[in-house]
Amino acid sequence: MTTTDSAEQTARDVHDSRAVEVLARLGLASRGLVWLVLGFLAGSLALGGSAQADQGGVLRALKDTAFGGPLLAVLGIGFAGYALWLLLSAAVGHRDEDGKKRVLHRLTSLGKGLVYAALSFSTFAFLLRDGSGGGSAQSRTAEAMSYPGGRLAVGVAGLVVVGIGVYIAVKGLRRKHSESLEDYRVPSALRRPAILVGAVGYIGRGLTLGLVGAFLVQAAATFDPDDAKGLDAALQAVAGQPYGRVLLGLMVIGMLAYAVWSFVEAAYREI
Repeated sequence: MTTTDSAEQTARDVHDSRAVEVLARLGLASRGLVWLVLGFLAGSLALGGSAQADQGGVLRALKDTAFGGPLLAVLGIGFAGYALWLLLSAAVGHRDEDGKKRVLHRLTSLGKGLVYAALSFSTFAFLLRDGSGGGSAQSRTAEAMSYPGGRLAVGVAGLVVVGIGVYIAVKGLRRKHSESLEDYRVPSALRRPAILVGAVGYIGRGLTLGLVGAFLVQAAATFDPDDAKGLDAALQAVAGQPYGRVLLGLMVIGMLAYAVWSFVEAAYREI
């Protein structure tokens, strides 16, 4: 066996290990907790409150609980564990597939793994800097558009985010998310309602991402960084529209549904 073969086999063994599986499931549960808190914060906005409904607001809300520090540490470890499993999947996973399908799924795992690695990093950074926040979406967009080609890059990024949002929503409508579950492990009485809740959650998550992406596209089109909005500002903009609180309420249902689906995946996903 060559050195390359030995390294690949080691990566497969780690990928298939019980320890990595536990970490991956912890990451899915961590995702569920974030979306659960985010849903409640967005619900506060829908009722006229002033909660910060974005990642920073979620982390602050969790940090303010009785076990805030340890809870954020577990959250960061969970995201890191899920990122590790995804990156290993990108390297040596999806072995039951071949050709273009395997390449596509490995690239998808790579992209998701990098996102969750960034989430883990930002969670630990938030914990270590004692809750102080970073720049706003407007300031980051303004900085990006100040560089040559920055306006185009922001516009393309916005379109990509919109596209991802549409893809996620369509996945929910087609109930493709159910394919991730280990059928034999899901109780028969739970399967159908869980898939329905997951569909609602995917649609809600897709709409949320699409909304943020649309504001990025608007910022690039008008060359006005103030049009770029993070999740919190985007939700507040929705709430300020006619019937906005009704729409925001529907988005809250989607967020909470995605949280529930994340907990279902944490228990029954094929890993």
